[in-house]
Amino acid sequence: MSDPTSRPIRFFHQGQLHSVEGLPPTTTVLQWLREQAHCTGTKEGCAEGDCGACTVVVGEVDESGQTLTKTTVNACIQFLPTLHGRALFTVEDLQGLNDGALHPCQQAMVDCHGSQCGFCTPGFVMSLWQVYEDQVQPLPRQDLADALSGNLCRCTGYRPILDAGHKMFDAPRVAFDPTPALTALKSLDRPEETFVHVAPEATDPMQSTRFVAPATLSELARWREQMPQARLLAGSTDVGLWVTKQMKPLGDIIYLGRVKELKAIKACGTGLTIGAAVSLEDAWAAIVQHVPALREIWLRFASPPVRHAGTLGGNIANGSPIGDSAPMLLALNAEVTLRKGDWQRTLPLSAFYLDYMKNALEPGEFLQSMHIPLPKVDEIVRGYKISKRRDSDISAVCAGLMIRMDGDVITEVRLGWGGMAATAKRATLTEAAIAGQAWTEATLRRAQAALAQDFKPMTDLRASDRYRTRVAANLLERFWLETRPENALAVEKVQVWTA
Repeated sequence: MSDPTSRPIRFFHQGQLHSVEGLPPTTTVLQWLREQAHCTGTKEGCAEGDCGACTVVVGEVDESGQTLTKTTVNACIQFLPTLHGRALFTVEDLQGLNDGALHPCQQAMVDCHGSQCGFCTPGFVMSLWQVYEDQVQPLPRQDLADALSGNLCRCTGYRPILDAGHKMFDAPRVAFDPTPALTALKSLDRPEETFVHVAPEATDPMQSTRFVAPATLSELARWREQMPQARLLAGSTDVGLWVTKQMKPLGDIIYLGRVKELKAIKACGTGLTIGAAVSLEDAWAAIVQHVPALREIWLRFASPPVRHAGTLGGNIANGSPIGDSAPMLLALNAEVTLRKGDWQRTLPLSAFYLDYMKNALEPGEFLQSMHIPLPKVDEIVRGYKISKRRDSDISAVCAGLMIRMDGDVITEVRLGWGGMAATAKRATLTEAAIAGQAWTEATLRRAQAALAQDFKPMTDLRASDRYRTRVAANLLERFWLETRPENALAVEKVQVWTA
């Protein structure tokens, strides 16, 4: 397959189309804003998608062609070529939306004294703007806090910022007109064409050579076979850190973000099939609609900007032993569909992980989708996450647990764990100790003893091996307390799912 002609990166920003050439594909959106566009309102705080100081809003034309969807992302870890065909909004744009005056979300920050040192303020303002655009009245305070959980204030000024999130709705409504962005982006629309951006020749190994963004699933399969060594890129919420923190050269990149087939969520009689490029936010929203007991896991999974950019497929394929998706999907008995060329195969997720950061993908193969059989009416599912910080933090231990009972006897059990081994995995000895037994305290104690044999966790900066072992046993006890047939704690029932 010959390379299509390299094209400039074209996107909408500050009322006009920009055409960018001559930069390495691993140039971040934040670098371009500050160093090329000289828009310095967007700040660099952590350069790893954790603090939210660099929060911007990215707009994309939806399938109808009439609406511009807008989501917050972290500019510090998004590569500039991923903006091709999209719109970029930064804090500099907001003044122009209100005839030169401060936007209501900015004025509310002033009125409520929501800015102290001010470094985090532009990022908070952009997150508030997305809330303002999505809502017509103030959110409940906890929902607003959840929406802002990806923005950290080092001056501990959250109360006045939350006050601003309510007060911004008191002012006369400032309407956002998407027409200029829609018109500009539709003039660029080439949905059937693969986008290729080639970096200039350079001696710096950090500079990638090709950024390839296939437009269809079949094109992706062909490119992947041709370039099996290329780095697959989806949301960049992990790969971005390889560049910004590890200074790791990526080589050629194949970007999945333009393949519409990978962004589909399909319901059928057996569950949900979620494409590998579906965002974490959309994927978890679909799962939680049918498994409401996992809602807290969804809200505590990273932050909104990370969930908007990151993908469920990326989280699964990356295979981090502390990823929050895998334990839940192990409990739900998920399967993965892998593709190489025109050939596909399906594996249970429990067979996908081979060792630390190693999986069953062959050269030229990629993760196409995940199938999740949602719980039946007599199945009980729980998800638990233990981390140092409640919001926007990586797990020390994460557990996805499922049992099915006939009376007080457990007829089926799946216990998925993260943070306890080199991969996310099921606790098979513990499951064997529980299956077929009455769900009593004696069974629980045997299960806890078996759990200590299932895993020998490591000690790292998040937790010691002893802490992880003890916490896992405690989570198993919590699960028993919530689900025991007699005197169970009040729990949320799993919604029966129908196609």
